[in-house]
Formats: sequence, structure tokens, C-alpha cells
Amino acid sequence: MKALIIGGGIAGPVTALALRKAGIDSVIFEAYDGTADGVGGVLNLAPNGLAALRIVGLSGDFGEPIRRMVMADSKGRVLGSAEGEPSRVVWRSELYRRLQDLAVSQQIKVSHGKRLVAATSSADGVTATFADGSTETGDILVGADGIRSTVRTIIDPAAPGPSYVGLQGFGSYATGSGVTGAPETMYFVFGNSFLGYWPMDDDNVAWFNNLAVEEPMTVAEAQAIPTSEWLARLRDAYGDDVPAKQLLAHSDDLFVAGPLEIMPSVPHWHRDRMVLVGDSAHAPSASSGQGASLAAESAVQLARCLRDIPDIPTAFVTYERLRRPRVEKIAARAARTNSNKRSLGPVTRLLMPLVMKTVGRRAFARDQNYRIDWDAKVR
Repeated sequence: MKALIIGGGIAGPVTALALRKAGIDSVIFEAYDGTADGVGGVLNLAPNGLAALRIVGLSGDFGEPIRRMVMADSKGRVLGSAEGEPSRVVWRSELYRRLQDLAVSQQIKVSHGKRLVAATSSADGVTATFADGSTETGDILVGADGIRSTVRTIIDPAAPGPSYVGLQGFGSYATGSGVTGAPETMYFVFGNSFLGYWPMDDDNVAWFNNLAVEEPMTVAEAQAIPTSEWLARLRDAYGDDVPAKQLLAHSDDLFVAGPLEIMPSVPHWHRDRMVLVGDSAHAPSASSGQGASLAAESAVQLARCLRDIPDIPTAFVTYERLRRPRVEKIAARAARTNSNKRSLGPVTRLLMPLVMKTVGRRAFARDQNYRIDWDAKVR
């Protein structure tokens, strides 16, 4: 079997590596002419995602470990916490490069400058047509082309696209702010606006936040606005919130992460010999901390299904059955989190510790303790 994988970001190489482990050859087609080295911000790899990446041969000994998460209000009062096996905070560009190098080491071909414009299935295979006029034929076509997936619209022209949640993401480092915290701990602060941060060492604190912006802006559009103007807007939005005021006062640079978007439920994950994986099928808001991890899980599960079920349509149906309930439950919880991120009312503030100790903690553990048994046969 030969797989045509559309998209060379994160989900594409993980899918190719998982398929290779299942004995299936693949070629990755990337729309952009060059690589994505140095592109992207920081992302979280949860323990379940790290476990999926280990299955395809990528060890988790990179990035910064985060073992504990603490919820707090803008006065510095702790509202709840959760602890477990470490996640890792990693630059997307580092994860991308590691996956690319691993794919090259396994002789997986990556073809750049191949923007998909059409795909047609037949009884014998599927043919992809690219903007440069070239074509490629394989047995299956996998859409790993992200939240604005072309493959998704080929499978279903009426498929929904991403929705902007009204928040723009930023991040930076504060030096000499006096803000401290426990090691391997990430803090989530709900005040005038949401803020997350974690101590890197005695003098430096990394932080990220969401700012309410009425109209979505691309990264390029946001970067065109001077950093000083964005920092002024952020300082005004947070006011005297603790520790946002201190962190922003000691931050000179700013990283623009882009608009926060979420995918509605996608009705059709597959058709004929075409199937979706990663953000093209399920893209929970960044507030879930699970986007990259769920993409890695789906890649592994798709490979298992194709390994064990010879009939391609049945393999795709089984893959969706294994994945849809889990990813949609996590996406729904992230959507609820987004609606509460701007501030905490007095009732929510009182209930947060109880929620974290019961429902939130169980959900957190359930999400992160999920493991795929690669050796088990899919039925």
C-alpha cells in the first residue's frame, strides 16, 4: 500500500512514521516551497501525546517538563491544582525539526511546493492533482493539512471551517520581575484577561496570554503593529492583576501567536480512499493543551487500523469510531474554558476549588493517562 500524505507540518510526518511502522509506504506533500524551520510558537505535549510519539520513534527528552498545573485568580489566590506525569513545553519548530529528521532517517520522501487542488478516487486508487500541474497516485490519501484543510473540503464541500473565538494570543519572557513559582509548574491566572506562566530559572519567567480582539488578525497582520503598541494594550487590559502587571512591566519583546480558533464538529472524516487526521478533522482550542497530542494519537490509530483491517473503507470507519468520541469531548471542554477565560465571577471563584478537586481533576487525569496499545490487534 502507498499513502499520499497532504501536509508536512506535525501531523503529516507523525502519520508517515506510524504508517511506516505498520509496513505502509508514504510520500509527504507540503504546499510551501521551503521548510518550516523557525516557524511557530510554544506548544504543550501532554503525556498521552508523548506516549504516541514514542510509538513512532520520537523520544520525549526535549523541551521543558511541566508536572503540575495551578489555577489562580488575579489576587494571587490559588483556586485549584492538578498534578501528574510531566507534560513538556516545546517550541513547535523544534518538534517539527525532530520529526523531519526522523522521517528522513527512515527514507520517507517529503516533496515541497506541492499545493493540492484536487483529488479523485477510483476502484484501484486515488490521484492527487497539485497546483503546478503534477499528479501522484496512491492507494489512500491522508489529509494532514491543518485547520484550513483542502482535503476536508474535497471530502465534503459543505464541511465547516474554523471559528475565531475572539482572542489573540501573545507570549514573551520577563526578566527580573520578582515573580516566582515552584519548579515544573505552570500557572493559569483568571483575571481581567487570561494569563499563563511558568518560571524558567531564578530570574526569567515565560508567559503567554489571550487578549480580546474583536476581529481576527493573521500573525503577519498582528506583527505589523509595533510591539510597544501591543504591550501598551496588554498593560491596560490587565491593570493591577497579579502577576500580569509585574510580568508585563519587565517584558520588552513580544511573540505573536496568532488568533485562537476552534473547529466545530466535522461531519465526515473520510470518503472513498481519502481520510483526515489531526487538525483537519479535530482542532480543539489551544486552551485544551492537547492539539498536537491528539494529532499524534490519531496518526497512530489510523496506522493501526490500516495495518489490521484489509478493507480500506472499514479501516476508516473503525479509525473514526476509535477517535471521534475522545477528541470531541476534549474540544467541548476547551470551548467551555474559553468562555470563562476573560474573568472569574464570585460564584465561579467559590466553585473552582471544588471543580478542580472533582470533575476537573478526573478529566485531566483521564485525558493524560490515555495510552494506545500498538501491539493490540484492531477489531
